[in-house]
Amino acid sequence: MNTSHALIAEDPTQAISTRIKIERGSRGWSLAELSERSGVSKAMISKIERGEASPTATVLGRLSGAFGLALSMLLSLAEQNGNRLNQHAHQNVWTDPETGYTRRTLSPPAGGMLELLEIILPPKVSVPYPASAFTFQHEQILMVEGRLLFREGEQEHQLNPGDCLQLGPPMDCVFTNPGNKACKYLIALVRR
Repeated sequence: MNTSHALIAEDPTQAISTRIKIERGSRGWSLAELSERSGVSKAMISKIERGEASPTATVLGRLSGAFGLALSMLLSLAEQNGNRLNQHAHQNVWTDPETGYTRRTLSPPAGGMLELLEIILPPKVSVPYPASAFTFQHEQILMVEGRLLFREGEQEHQLNPGDCLQLGPPMDCVFTNPGNKACKYLIALVRR
């Protein structure tokens, strides 16, 4: 790849049009239903989806609100490159410098509303999260290796390999590895 050439920004109109159509279709909504939920006319939504009109910020705000998405999330989803394969060597990995907790993003960049993560939690480490971290997502945890103590508010769950837990309403949570070896689990997130 020649990096000496300046990158030219692509017009995102078609990507936004496609994303709006995908979001409406994934919910099984007709044009009329999206129009009713958003306050945007059916004719305008149809023109946007066909790429015949570029939506204004106000229209995008109304459509994203109807989908239950922040405008930034709708635009982020539209900007994804369409790559449906995320090879292991190219997956983003983040390591917490304080605990050694490792988070690998397994989902392809074009994964849409679903995000799949692999977590490796070192032995004797606890990672707390506030309820606000869970406000805009549904989450399930699937244990792969080791043991995890997961505290959800006042309730504690002990997860062993093969166990799968669906999180309840957003509340303060703590992920703890009580063992002497790292534990590994998968997290599946779906945006609310």
